[in-house]
Amino acid sequence: MVAGIGWGVVWMVSQALMPAVIGKAVDAGLADRDRGALLTWGTVLLGLGLVQAATGILRHRVAVFNWLAAAYRTIQLTIVQANRLGATLPKRLATGEVVSIGTADISHIGNALDVTARGSGAVVAIVTIAVILFSTSVPLGLVVIVGVPLLMALVGGLIRPLHRRQQAYRDQQARLTTQAGDIVTGLRVLRGVGGEATFAARYRAESQSLRSAGVRVARVESVLEAAQVFVPGAFVVLVVWLGARFALRGEITPGQLVSFYGYASFLMFPLRTITETIDKVTRGHVAARRVVAMLALRRDLAEPAHPAALPGGAGDLVDGESGVVVRPGRLTAIAANTPEDATAIADRLGRYVDGEVTLSGVPLRELPLATVRERILVADNDGRLFSGPLRAELGGDDERIGAALAVASATDIVDALPDGLDTVVAERGREFSGGQQQRLRLVRALLADPPVLVLVEPTSAVDAHTEARIAERLGAARAGRATVVCTTSPLVLDRADHVLFVEDGKVAAEGGHRELLETEPRYAALVTRGEES
Repeated sequence: MVAGIGWGVVWMVSQALMPAVIGKAVDAGLADRDRGALLTWGTVLLGLGLVQAATGILRHRVAVFNWLAAAYRTIQLTIVQANRLGATLPKRLATGEVVSIGTADISHIGNALDVTARGSGAVVAIVTIAVILFSTSVPLGLVVIVGVPLLMALVGGLIRPLHRRQQAYRDQQARLTTQAGDIVTGLRVLRGVGGEATFAARYRAESQSLRSAGVRVARVESVLEAAQVFVPGAFVVLVVWLGARFALRGEITPGQLVSFYGYASFLMFPLRTITETIDKVTRGHVAARRVVAMLALRRDLAEPAHPAALPGGAGDLVDGESGVVVRPGRLTAIAANTPEDATAIADRLGRYVDGEVTLSGVPLRELPLATVRERILVADNDGRLFSGPLRAELGGDDERIGAALAVASATDIVDALPDGLDTVVAERGREFSGGQQQRLRLVRALLADPPVLVLVEPTSAVDAHTEARIAERLGAARAGRATVVCTTSPLVLDRADHVLFVEDGKVAAEGGHRELLETEPRYAALVTRGEES
């Protein structure tokens, strides 16, 4: 930023000095017919031109760097913050708000930093011109010193309403983007319940409202653009008119009149630059407030003030609220009479919500969240497949990927792809069916290979034959590590080392699947419903 301002000042001042040099060449070289003076001032003018060209290139290079740095570092910061917030982000911030930061706000922030170099140069150039005019003619110097602040105040009066309307437009745009995302995500459901037309009509109405807000913003912007041309132009006319009167009265020389005309024409450029700077800094301020508001969000789960350390070796993962105990090296199944109870237990085990959960006797809330995420992975059906090569999405070498594909019975998915693992996955993996996405998510979780893996309904969208293969292979693939499967599928339950039957959020019975079928009627009824469905 300092380099950009420095080069911008030199670049603009070198241009501001040119009319004075031309005036000197006219008076000393042409009027007095002095070839030496003409050559001297011509050389000075050439030198100023070379300085202007060199510093203009350097200023532009630094300004572009500042634009890119501001825009893309903002993206990096918001991505880091989004990862840090995790599950808290969608609770606190709408999707459209995040999208707007990555599309519109970064440009406004970049423009604000970019224009600073030119804006600073414009201010110094106007001061330089005012000093030169004062040394030549006090009345003309006063016109510049008094006139420029008045012009800025006049143009600045348009900035405030523009600021307010831009803020309202920005908020409405974020809401409409969120609504569009919600409609696309739930399109099948909307069609199923006959609500597609209702939501489409609502979106059309909101879209028209946004268009009207955009027109209101454009009206103020058009007035501002016109003012940026008319107001400096009127000022130029005033300076030229006054200079011509002084020249006719003999108060200034012909060369000075030429200089005044040059300044009058040149002043339009720094004046417009200053108004542009005000406009872009205002827009950048609106955008920056949005970004800062996101960066100021704090996740629901606080980091411990004095983090504890885990003892060596693998230990039990215990949920005190439900009575669930997950032991190392075993495949534990949780069959809950309501899916919400199983999800709540999984969230507590992975510390997505706080609870009375311990790992190796240490409460999870006393461990750094990064440690919890490294040790415990919760994989549910809300996980997304990201765009990019499938190999990069899954992670791991070909041998490990092949083994995980076999466990998840997903080898056929890769075989059917045109480029195998090198096939580029579309956003959210939309080219895959629900069952295929579920199996690929399971492959990704297996490749992560955490000490504790919690799977929430990992086979709910696959057919019985595929489910049977997954259930048969999962235990062996996770040998030596703790695995929890929240499910009511008898095929998976039958392969579990230990089954916990959860009723009303508490462990009501535990043992082997076949044992519970014989001794616990409520468990048998739950599993039977699963078989019938």
